[in-house]
Amino acid sequence: MSKMAQDHGAINLSQGYPDFDCPARLRELVAKHLNGGKNQYPPMAGIPELRQQIALKVESLYAYKADPEHEITVTSGATEALFDAVQACVRKDEEVIVFDPAYDSYVPAIELAGGRAVHLPLTLPDYNIDWNQVERAITNRTRMIIINSPHNPCGAILDPSDLDNLATLIRDRDIIVLSDEVYEHMVFDGHTHRSVLGHPELRSRSMAVFSFGKTYHATGWKIAYCVAPAELTTEFRKVHQFVTFTTSSFVQYGLADFMNECPKHAIELPIFYQQKRDLFCKLLEDSRFRIQPSRGTYFQLADYAAISDAPDMEFVNWLTRKKGVAAIPLTPFYQQPPDTRIIRFCFCKDDSTLEQAAAILCDI
Repeated sequence: MSKMAQDHGAINLSQGYPDFDCPARLRELVAKHLNGGKNQYPPMAGIPELRQQIALKVESLYAYKADPEHEITVTSGATEALFDAVQACVRKDEEVIVFDPAYDSYVPAIELAGGRAVHLPLTLPDYNIDWNQVERAITNRTRMIIINSPHNPCGAILDPSDLDNLATLIRDRDIIVLSDEVYEHMVFDGHTHRSVLGHPELRSRSMAVFSFGKTYHATGWKIAYCVAPAELTTEFRKVHQFVTFTTSSFVQYGLADFMNECPKHAIELPIFYQQKRDLFCKLLEDSRFRIQPSRGTYFQLADYAAISDAPDMEFVNWLTRKKGVAAIPLTPFYQQPPDTRIIRFCFCKDDSTLEQAAAILCDI
């Protein structure tokens, strides 16, 4: 969709990356280390300074004292971390429960491990998890459950009761939780992100994945991290060692310095993105799209049923080629798509970009 937007000169509200830059001070710090000789292999698990900053952040936000040496691993993007976690834990013919619409890297990682993805649909219209359905889906082959909150592509978030229900279901079973929390700092309307690391029972059997790229508006740097108990981290690192081995050194040093200097950046991010969400939703009030404001992430779903009966892929192609705004269809995120007319817009854009796009969308 990004290429189609570029080819047709459309405003790109499809792929999830900002059209503004990362913080100036962060760029200065990264450049300082780039020009200061930090250009050789760093430790496989990540430089100690960055892992220490991650540990401080995790303790501050989730009241969990992660061991930087044995429980935190820096990776070359969250996709790598998710892949490593699946490869480390899932064996041939084991089952992994995923919730549709599911981020598109989960299932390929499961299948490459020889496992089988068990798809459960989130319940409409709020994209919640039906825990009774989860209980029925668990078998003696279930090895892992993948959760994603805040959720891409839907913008839903998990509540404390969701984590409690998950803990209850797996309490007496040999099941690992893989928790995709890359949008942890984008939770709106006074809600708080609920991490598995903050749940006393789940943290001991979970692998939690986070993203520097999302938090610091630097998706192209492809740098993330996984926090997991020592025994799971040991297995995780066996895969990480032979997938990427390590991650660019000077970026790690810059991030460590920036986290130390500017801890408020992450704390203030929900306000920053809620303002963009509110602006985008307000701009579309007079459109024919039906909007239910996103609870998290920088994505906003929109129902176009009042505009067209076309399938979502056909509709976004038309929207991009003929109207000049690119969006993402939802059906590719499903194994069995529901009969809905919903697409995803990305609002991590300059206000002027959102205003230009909304003007076009309101004229449809």
